[in-house]
Amino acid sequence: GTPVRCGQAIRLTHLGTGRNLHSHRFASPLSGNQEVSAFGEAGEGDYLDDWTVVCGGTYWARDAEVRFQHASTDVFLSVTGEQYGRPIQGQKEVHGMAASSQNNYWKVMEGIFMQPSEVFRAERYHAEL
Repeated sequence: GTPVRCGQAIRLTHLGTGRNLHSHRFASPLSGNQEVSAFGEAGEGDYLDDWTVVCGGTYWARDAEVRFQHASTDVFLSVTGEQYGRPIQGQKEVHGMAASSQNNYWKVMEGIFMQPSEVFRAERYHAEL
């Protein structure tokens, strides 16, 4: 229930595999942009798993578009039209792009919403005591 601040470094972990969204200075296989892959075990990884939340305002709002910038290489998490053939027919390549564009906006479509903590509520609604 802790709100995520704009500018905060986070790790995105795949629930099914326990691996983190990871990037490094290697070319992605389809587009030649920066490769994004999965890394680590049970949510443990390294500094190349850290992404900075880029959004407007103080906190990442539930329905707002957001960007993720790789903390070590500064690329933006992106998706464009490149699609894999076999064995994962039709899946699009997710990669890192050096420049911000419409291809690197993300929006939460499903998940678990947790009520904001009492500290967040007080911060949001009370300017002073």
